[in-house]
Amino acid sequence: MTMPFDRAGAAAALALALMALDAGGFGCARPALAQSAPTKSAPAQAAALSKEQTAAVAAYEAALRDFKAVLAERRRQTDAKEKLPDRPGQALYLARLQVMSTYKDLTDAVPSRIGRPNRFGVPPAYFDAAIEPLIEEYAALFAIMQAPPAGAQASASPFKDVADLGRAIARATGLDAATVDAAGRISLGIFFAETNGIQNIGNARSNTYKGSMQTGVAEDLKGRAAWSALLPKIAELAPEVAARDARETKRVGNGDQRFNHWTGVRNGLMNGHADLFAKIPAIMRMLPDPIDQMKLFQLIQIIPTPTRAALASGNFEGYRVSEPRVMGYLRNNSIFTFGKADRARASASMREILDAMWLFTIKFERARAVFEEIKAQEKRAG
Repeated sequence: MTMPFDRAGAAAALALALMALDAGGFGCARPALAQSAPTKSAPAQAAALSKEQTAAVAAYEAALRDFKAVLAERRRQTDAKEKLPDRPGQALYLARLQVMSTYKDLTDAVPSRIGRPNRFGVPPAYFDAAIEPLIEEYAALFAIMQAPPAGAQASASPFKDVADLGRAIARATGLDAATVDAAGRISLGIFFAETNGIQNIGNARSNTYKGSMQTGVAEDLKGRAAWSALLPKIAELAPEVAARDARETKRVGNGDQRFNHWTGVRNGLMNGHADLFAKIPAIMRMLPDPIDQMKLFQLIQIIPTPTRAALASGNFEGYRVSEPRVMGYLRNNSIFTFGKADRARASASMREILDAMWLFTIKFERARAVFEEIKAQEKRAG
């Protein structure tokens, strides 16, 4: 059955598709591959283009052909139920990055090529709306390639689980009610950034990172140990969370805790973020925008050491990173990735990095809306 088009889900799917992993979210839709849109007055325009502009056009058209070819091959393989190559999403991801990068180079060289707004909410200078169907096909393929494994243990309330765990950790840290709620919202932001809000997914680009928080085995074990140490305080302050935790821990037994939604989220939060919850009041004063707050915690996922150093510096937004390896991690997560100018950057301040995380913004907006709905439901329930 073909599902109706979900603009918010589609926009978030594109954002995720250009980051560390790809979640999809287009239901069963399988649109036909798009054809390149013809250029108006192509011969006359070509004659007027400079050598640099002509090269930019050629680079984009070559990248688009390559992207279509990889899409078609993966679709053929999935339809035929063939064994897919190792990390089958990697080639798709890189081809899609190249399309977006060469398009930004093209619109920088030929501003008249900036087209109409697209339904994914991406700035038109970065994305040609004519290829929207390709992104739908792209997301549909990723939904197949990284579906949860057969033994995954889903939750009927995946969003509330994330919020409850984040808030319980914050309460055990001794935070006040407003900060506890901020921790719940931030936790949801991480979940949406990592998986587009889809529980228990695999990862078509990695053999290491799996589940609702996209953790590796070592990270999961570290988070599990940290949770065990905090659990007595959780049981004291949030007994309903401790009771749920006991049920879910028993349910997963000796299985991979990354593929039980509750334990996967619990261990992921405890591994990477819980120790910073005590700093949330200071972070809220430093970054009043809730979206910026979620971006900061997502940077703990991407570049943890520089982000922690920036927090300790006393001038978070002004703190600069310049190590090539760190800049590479940012680019691999769609920050300073698109266009020659951004790719040539040798350094950036944390404020510039936050501003460049625009592909994450729609995901964090969804997380904030989901958290507000959770709060409203709790209020209605009394």
